[in-house]
Amino acid sequence: MRKLVVAGLGLGLCFAASGCSTTGPVGAGNAYIAVPVTPGTTDAYLEIRNNGTADELVSARLSVGGTVSLRAPVTNGTQVMSMRSVSDIPIPANSTVHLAPNGYHLLITDATHLQSGKAITLKLTFEHAGTIDVIALVTNPQSGGSSYFLN
Repeated sequence: MRKLVVAGLGLGLCFAASGCSTTGPVGAGNAYIAVPVTPGTTDAYLEIRNNGTADELVSARLSVGGTVSLRAPVTNGTQVMSMRSVSDIPIPANSTVHLAPNGYHLLITDATHLQSGKAITLKLTFEHAGTIDVIALVTNPQSGGSSYFLN
C-alpha cells in the first residue's frame, strides 16, 4: 500500500511539473493542439491518467471558444478507416489513456486565436470526476514545433 501511495504522489508531482491538472483520481497533461491546416478546424491530443475507478470523458471546451467534439477511430481489424464522433471516451480504472492522431482525440472547429506557441486552456468534463483544466500548447509540427506524440 505504501508503494502505491508513493507512486501516486510521484505521478501527481509529474503532472504538476509539466503544467498538468489533477482533480481527485483523474489528471491530464502533455496536451497540445495542432495549428489549423484547414482554417477553423484542428485536433487536440493529450494524456489522461485515472488512478481511481472507471470514468468517461463526456465533454471538452476551449478557453478561446469554438466547438470540441470527442472522436473515436473506426477500424477494420487493426487498420483505422475513418473517425466518428462519440458521446464519451472511456477512461478505464488505474490506467493512462493517450488521445492521439489515430485513436481517440478531440476535434476542434470554429476556434479562434490558435497561433503556434500560444497556451490554451482545455476544460475536460468527466462523468464522475467532474471538470478539470489543462493547458494545451498550440504547436506546428510541420515547421519544427514540438509535440509529445510526434517527437
